[in-house]
Amino acid sequence: MEEAVNIIILGLMAATVIGIVVMRNLLAVVMLSGIYSLLAASIFVVLDAVDVAFTEAAVGAGISTVLFIGTLALTTRIEKPPAHKPILPLFVCVVTGAVLVYGSLDMARFGDPNAITNRHVAPYYLENTKKDTGIPNVVTAVLASYRGYDTLGEVTVIFTAGIGVILLLGSWRRGRRKPQPHHEDKA
Repeated sequence: MEEAVNIIILGLMAATVIGIVVMRNLLAVVMLSGIYSLLAASIFVVLDAVDVAFTEAAVGAGISTVLFIGTLALTTRIEKPPAHKPILPLFVCVVTGAVLVYGSLDMARFGDPNAITNRHVAPYYLENTKKDTGIPNVVTAVLASYRGYDTLGEVTVIFTAGIGVILLLGSWRRGRRKPQPHHEDKA
């Protein structure tokens, strides 16, 4: 059953991506991006990574969508057609993708317990999390306890970025002129 749900959600994600690529109305693209983020959050829920799902739903579907809609309010809603076919960017993307795939061939297989990454700190976390922290979820314990300062740093960076966005979006309002009242001549 879980596999069928994953296949259905991944199929919907693929259809959403195709819609994003084909659309020229930027508002529709923003809406489809929000839908894609919600579908990704659904995948994380199925994979029992609820904390990651909350983050994806909040940032990907929530904040990003609002920021994109705010940007569209300042610009146009229709994508301008390109003046020429962008062959060079396509070539760079294909070459970069090929290099990344080639580099991933040397990686350990997914879930391999004998991989070097799984033999260092991970066994300690898995064995001692409940005893050290009292938190039953290993991911939550690692983020909140073992790597608490790292998580605090990430929150600080996100908060600072949010303040920067608020300042940037707020600055255009100060420069706007207030509409002048219209005075009609009485004859």
